Amino acid sequence: MTELLRVSGLAKYYGSQIGCADISFDLYPGEVLGIVGESGSGKTTLLRSLAGQLTPDAGSAHLTLRSGEVRDTIAMDEADRRHLARTDWAYVHQNARDGLRMSISAGGNIGERLMAVGNRHYGNIRETATKWLERVEIDPTRIDDRPSTFSGGMQQRLQIARNLVTAPRLVFMDEPTGGLDVSVQARLLDLLRGLVAELGLAVIIVTHDLAVVRMLADRMMVMRRGHVVEAGLADQVLDDPSHEYTQLLVSSVLQV
Repeated sequence: MTELLRVSGLAKYYGSQIGCADISFDLYPGEVLGIVGESGSGKTTLLRSLAGQLTPDAGSAHLTLRSGEVRDTIAMDEADRRHLARTDWAYVHQNARDGLRMSISAGGNIGERLMAVGNRHYGNIRETATKWLERVEIDPTRIDDRPSTFSGGMQQRLQIARNLVTAPRLVFMDEPTGGLDVSVQARLLDLLRGLVAELGLAVIIVTHDLAVVRMLADRMMVMRRGHVVEAGLADQVLDDPSHEYTQLLVSSVLQV
């Protein structure tokens, strides 16, 4: 199988401070990669660099497009990257409000992304939005309600619907369960696991929660001070960590 994304030597610096350095990995279609580490480890810097929100100082990220062409997304011009963000990419923010238009309806949030890829028929857009509200377990009668009237968990599910409605091939997720109550987290994780499997999504998910990685990820990378200190199959790394930092992360969870 041809990799969907090949990252080589990616680095981002903030002056003399390392954001992330010498990051390399491959991601295959339908694969979920979890990136873990404490605050300041560089995991969000890496995610934002891959998603085009930050400009790396070095490295490449070659993406296989739907056409079969392979492009370095780091070297792309801004217009091409914006097109990718509407089609092949999606970005799920930790704070759903950062990924939603709070001033328009729930249906409008989903429909906006459909219109960005060329859909113009109002009836079809509304029908698709209704179906996606049902898929993310939101009452479709609330299609005309604004996200500000939704709970935090509902806002996050709406953000997911907005992002997945155009069938992206690569989804970036930044702490998607962060800040939610435990019961709401569990429901969201169940939903995400089902959608990832059903749609065959490739996902890069950043989290500090090892339970999220256990539930969603096929492989994982552990970051510390901007570097990857351990990588491998998620279950293998979590059950038998080899690096002392990973051992500390795993043991701290077991002690809670």
